[in-house]
Amino acid sequence: MTQLVTTQDTQKPLWRKLGGWVLILAFAALMFAEGLTRGDMLAGVERFYGDLWYRLAGQRAPLDKVALIKLDEATLADYPDEPLVFWGPRYAQAAAVLREAGAAVIGFDMLFSASPEQWLAKLGGLKADAARDFDQPFRRELASGKVVVAGMQTAQETLLPAPDYLVAMPDFDAARFVGAADLMPDSDGTLRNFYPSPLVDRNKDDLHLLSLPFLLAVHASQQSAATDSWQFGKRTIHLKDRITLAYAGPPGSVNSLSLRELLKPDALKNPRIQALRGKVVIIGASYGGMNDAHLTPYGRGLFEAPLMLGAEIQAQTVDALLSGRFVDELPAIWRLPLTALLVFPAALLWQRKRPLAGLAILLLPLGVAALAGYVGFGAHLLVPVGHFQAAAFLAYAAIYGWRFTHGEQERERLRGIFSRYLEPKVVEALLNSEKLPQLGGEQLEMTVLFTDIRNFTTISEQLTAQEVVEMLNSYFGRACAVLAEEGACIDKFIGDAIMAEFGVPLKTPDHARRALLAAIKLKQVAAEFTQWMHERFADRALPDFAIGIGVHTGYAVVGNIGTAQRMEYTAIGDSVNLASRLEGMTKTVGCVILASRDTLESAGAGFTVGKSSTVTVKGRAQAVDVWEILGIEESGKNA
Repeated sequence: MTQLVTTQDTQKPLWRKLGGWVLILAFAALMFAEGLTRGDMLAGVERFYGDLWYRLAGQRAPLDKVALIKLDEATLADYPDEPLVFWGPRYAQAAAVLREAGAAVIGFDMLFSASPEQWLAKLGGLKADAARDFDQPFRRELASGKVVVAGMQTAQETLLPAPDYLVAMPDFDAARFVGAADLMPDSDGTLRNFYPSPLVDRNKDDLHLLSLPFLLAVHASQQSAATDSWQFGKRTIHLKDRITLAYAGPPGSVNSLSLRELLKPDALKNPRIQALRGKVVIIGASYGGMNDAHLTPYGRGLFEAPLMLGAEIQAQTVDALLSGRFVDELPAIWRLPLTALLVFPAALLWQRKRPLAGLAILLLPLGVAALAGYVGFGAHLLVPVGHFQAAAFLAYAAIYGWRFTHGEQERERLRGIFSRYLEPKVVEALLNSEKLPQLGGEQLEMTVLFTDIRNFTTISEQLTAQEVVEMLNSYFGRACAVLAEEGACIDKFIGDAIMAEFGVPLKTPDHARRALLAAIKLKQVAAEFTQWMHERFADRALPDFAIGIGVHTGYAVVGNIGTAQRMEYTAIGDSVNLASRLEGMTKTVGCVILASRDTLESAGAGFTVGKSSTVTVKGRAQAVDVWEILGIEESGKNA
């Protein structure tokens, strides 16, 4: 009997003591935090901690495998009368010095898109031989197999050095001696990652550039560029990998020399140049106005640091690869058990403690998570601090929320505790204080207009990049002027398309009429712009310039939408999508302006219409009546 009582007393209090419901809530919080992590909802928090660790750590490792040669103001001052396009002999002299000093490989973080020979040949009075031979020294350095130069590669185009330089490379192998210097920041503009190639999704037969720092590291480690995987340290890197940048130190950490030091007659006697033996040396611009400085984890927050030169970012990347220094993320399989180890003990305490005491207890797992993050960073491991802390916050809120809403005694006790200090609304805010604030907005009736250039791809293929920009800027200037006349809010430019709203933010009851008037004016602008295109590009067989315009009136949500780092005033909703779909359907209908029934009825009388149709647009079950808008009657212009 005694044993039975003891067993009952032991078993029943044990479940209550362990707080089964508390552990269930804590586990639910863990799973919710896991969902946030997998959905990238905590990516901003993780980036914040990762950047903070870099700033707190400062110089983390020696940069002894690379060096940086700066084309700085002092070097330019030595040759004030020489345009940079004619600096080939200077670059050749610097490369020769570095080669003789024993540099492993030399990289130029510069895009040599034009050769001086091309310029000299255009000038009268110069002999053809002089023009042809001007940059022979630099081409000889390119032919040495020790020099890698920069190119650029995006989904739209590939920019390579001038042909005069390409033909000088060993075996004419651009893929082996031209590296893409593209830097690819995160959505907040900070450079935290790099890729073996900036572009992997393209046709197999296309020229495929490796990134400049990766190609330099491949050369220095004597690996082949013509493969899809490489070995650095203990890491096998594949072409499509995304690799976290393992910065060794803040801006200015890379050993650097002025280019002028290499251009002196006795440069090889300089001990600092002799010390470059066996290193990868990157030559890059650092003079004012060169616009090649970037935001890194060291340049955000309270501990501001200067922007980092693009060439130094390339150098730090090379050093990390050659040193086998990588930053790894904690494997996902460890997240749940480690989070449980952190949160469950606190959850058992929250079962009994008052909320304020529980808040103090909450600081313990938060602090332990942050400390684990910093210690892990020292071992080149990214610990998901945001995930751990989110789980702790959620468990705290869930447990005290449950205690507050279940059980009259617990409810009264919590009410008595909080009512002495806080108003009920403030209490609710406190319970939800760890959630991210929702961005404001309101639902309003408006008219949305989308316009797009027809045959833009065909036109742009026959123009240079500069001519495409010139054409778009000229057209956009005219188009935006007529939109502004009718009070449009020009929301954004989407490539060659314009999105505009009428009726917001300034509320105008005749927004539908204004939108159709603007569409008619845009049609006239396009007709006039055709003449401009023919005159400007008379030597090109370009198709006629034309546009399509879609207009729809309805309700949409408008406001500042985005993140704390980047917000923009925009509209979202079905009405916006429908206007965009109508613009696309102008091709099918065979017209310039296509407006919905809602817009035409809201705009009032006076508009001349053409074709009409009932269409079903993608993403919308209900059919839409649409009309072609041809113009406006004279009597309706002032209506």
